[in-house]
This record gives sequence, C-alpha cells and structure tokens, in this order.
Amino acid sequence: MSQLTDEISRRRTFAIISHPDAGKTTLTEKLLLFGGAIHIAGAVKSNKIKKTATSDWMEIEKQRGISVATSVMGFEYDGYKINILDTPGHQDFAEDTYRTLTAVDSVIIVVDVAKGVEQQTRKLMEVCRMRNTPVIIFVNKLDREGRDPFDILDELEQELHISVRPLSWPINIGAKFKGVYNIHEHSLDLFTPDKQKVTERVEIESIDDPRIDEAVGETDAAKLREDLELIEGVYPAFETEEYLAGKVAPVFFGSALNTFGVKELLDCFVKIAPSPRPVEAVERKISPEEETFSGFVFKIHANMDPNHRSCIAFVKICSGKFERNAPYRHVRSGKTLKFAAPTAFMAQKKSIVDEAFPGDIVGIPDTGNFKIGDTLTTSEELHFKGLPSFSPEMFKYIENTDPMKSKQLDKGIQQLMDEGVAQLFTNQFNGRKIIGTVGQLQFEVIQYRLLHEYGAQCRWEPISLYKACWITSDDQEALEAFKRRKHQFMATDREGRDVFLADSSYVLQMAQSDFPKIRFYFSSEF
Repeated sequence: MSQLTDEISRRRTFAIISHPDAGKTTLTEKLLLFGGAIHIAGAVKSNKIKKTATSDWMEIEKQRGISVATSVMGFEYDGYKINILDTPGHQDFAEDTYRTLTAVDSVIIVVDVAKGVEQQTRKLMEVCRMRNTPVIIFVNKLDREGRDPFDILDELEQELHISVRPLSWPINIGAKFKGVYNIHEHSLDLFTPDKQKVTERVEIESIDDPRIDEAVGETDAAKLREDLELIEGVYPAFETEEYLAGKVAPVFFGSALNTFGVKELLDCFVKIAPSPRPVEAVERKISPEEETFSGFVFKIHANMDPNHRSCIAFVKICSGKFERNAPYRHVRSGKTLKFAAPTAFMAQKKSIVDEAFPGDIVGIPDTGNFKIGDTLTTSEELHFKGLPSFSPEMFKYIENTDPMKSKQLDKGIQQLMDEGVAQLFTNQFNGRKIIGTVGQLQFEVIQYRLLHEYGAQCRWEPISLYKACWITSDDQEALEAFKRRKHQFMATDREGRDVFLADSSYVLQMAQSDFPKIRFYFSSEF
C-alpha cells in the first residue's frame, strides 16, 4: 500500500450540522476532548472569567454565543486523522453551511430530544440528499425532559426523508435518565452527570445478562429488553453499505454537555464513515488516489488574526499530496503560485504544514488571489462544481458615514464579499452600492466587522426589493431592450454580470412573461 492510499484510508472529514442551540458546538468540543486536542471542556484561553467554546473565535460569536463562521479542526484518534468542520447553526449563515457541505465526505446531524427536527435541519438534509452524503444522527440532551425515543425516530424518518436505525438506546430520559445500551457493540454505559469525566461502562455478555438488572433496576431492564426486541422487529439490521449510499442514518443517543454517548458515536463513526471520495469536476471525476494534486477553495475568511490584516483561503484537498512551496496552478488566473506558509487548524491555533492529503483542509494566506470555488492543480485545467451563491432575500444600501475612510470601507467590503458573507450589487442607475444577504443578522455582522477590523463606519439605508436575479439572453437586442425598459432596476454584481432587482414578485412574474427571450437565474451557477 502506498503512503498516499494509506493516508487517504485513515482520513475522516465531516461536518456537524444542526439547528441553533441543539448542542453542536458542545458536541464538537467533546469530540476534540477524546482526540486529546483539548484537555478540559470549555478550555480556550483559560482565564477564569471568559470560557467560550474552542470553535467560536470571532468576537461577535463570543458576544452572541452563536457560531458565525465555519471553523475547521483536525486531530488524531485511534490511528485515524479526523477533520471536523463546525458549521454555523444560525440560519442567516446557511449559505456558508451549504458550501461547507461540498468539502466533506459525511455529516453528523445533532437533534435536540425535546425539540425534534427543526426547519434549518430539514434544509441542510436536502443538501445532503442532493449529494447522497452519508449522515449519522446524534440525539442530544437526554438528561433533560424530552420526547419518547420511538417518536423521535418516526419524526426523523418523516422530516428528513431517510430511513433510520438506532445503534444505541437510552434507558429513560430526563431526571430518570440512567444510561445508554450500545446496540452496535452490545455494551451498557451508565450515566453520571459530570462535564469533565467520561462514563463508566458495565461489561455484559448479552442483553439477558443479570448485570443489567443490577445496574439499572429490574423495571428499567425489562423495559430495555422490550424496546430492543421492538427495534429488532421494526428496523432492518444495520448495513454499512446502505449508510454509505446515504440511504439509512444510524442514530445515537446521549448528552454532549455531560460527555455522555459521545465516545460511542466517535468509535462507531471512525469505523463506518467514508474516507475521502472521488469528486466530480466539470471535466471528469477525480479520484483521491491520483498522484497529481488538486483542490478547491470552499471558504475565504478575512482577519483570522486581528493583528495582521490577512485573509485565509480554505482549500479542500481532492487528490494527490499537497506540499509546501511546491508550484501549483491557479486555474482561473492561469498563474503559478507557491505557498510558503500553508496552515492546518485546531480551532484558532494554527500550525504550518509541510504536506497534506486528500480529505485535509489547508489554510492558504490570501493576498487577494482567491475567490470561492477556485481550483488549484499540479497542471491540469479542472473546475470543481457545486459552490453556489443563492439569490439574496434582504437588501440595504450601504453608505459611508466617514468620508475620510472611504478607502478602508471599500477594502473591507471587498474582503467580506470575497468571504461570501453577502453579495454586493452596484445600481447602474445611480451608482449606489447595495448589499444583499439571506438574513438580517448578516447586516449587523458586516457593520461590526467593518468597524472593528477595518476602522470603517457604515450605515444602512432601506431599499424595498423582492429578489435579485441574474439575467442573460442569446438575443443581444432583447437584452438591451430589457435593460432600457428596466434601467432603474438594473445592477451589476462583482463579476460585472447583469442583475435585475425586482421590487415585487408580481413585477418579476410580469418581466418573465413580457420578455420571453430573457433567462432569469436565482443562483450564480449558470
């Protein structure tokens, strides 16, 4: 086995997705705890007052307790190299999450036992379904009162349109919660509410072992046996192939806050989750085992380090081996670039790497060369697909409040737009800049970051728009006629493409029927 094949087979790159507050960041942190990447939960800068989660390192995230940017964390566990991408749960940042899902091989979905499946989770599951990404579900917060586990399983199947198969099973929930029986490995784990310590495991021979009765009491043991019989009767046996094809989702139960059920999840995950898979490019399918290097930029983040105004482009490696200082071709510009300081991440601690393999995520310092979706290769012309920008739903004019700082404002807007935080349109009629986002919170984030990272102040002015859509036509005259007729509502995006700003759904429908030769697009991939 070559070094490349060997390295690929031990890689596990996945994203954790959920609705806000389901406990995703806590779960990420506990996984890092088992990987020895952090030694005490909540340990970031151990100053006694501020303990915030390892993966939320942007100032605004700490204030609000939500993850806004996707962080990347790598660690070693049991001979495997694990790369976690923690995604923002807040729906205003859904687009960042959609793009992250293009860079992972599998997904763990966190569901709150009391709230069940929430809207954001449904949407993200659709993206997983589109790509047949394998998913594992972790039902969290079992130490709180919640719903019956069987009801949760039914809801998961109905709401996420996927078959489920429990691989662990809870003994009571809420105040009476006693532990979890691991169906996958036939073992029993008893629950002790403790945020730092890992659970005790009872060694048992089989489900009929009297030690179960001793550990949880006869009534609960009887109920457990009854439940398990029902599970075996209702759910077909777990087949790894079905999971890898994205057809069935294994379900685990636990409490991330109390580090309970997390190790079972991780142990099963490293065994069954896929190693890096072939990636579709426009030209052909690329296998990770190929000797030549290829990768794509799925995210750009400005100011990872507030002391140095730097951007970092996150590159997902698709094939071959990435080496520091080796010349790579930047396909969009045709330039050859070398990277002297590529980094790998452990939340905000980053270290320089000499080599990286398929499935790994490398951070490359960016001085303005990269855009989301860019490809790097050894030499071949490749274009990876599936990194869309969606048409925004909220719009505001952005105005400079300090004329002395217009340069800083322009630079800040350019960099934040490169990150894909929002989209910038320039109105062709009056030259004003319009920012379009998918959610209200992004306007606050942009204003905050412009001020704190670029020293530029902006204010928002209302504009009433329904949707921005990209337009093209094979008939140049028809296009010109449309632009003349709608000149007050025409804008260009940063690529200089024509964008029509419709101020109501009625106007949009009329435009579509009045101008049959014009094509209207609602995502930037066309």
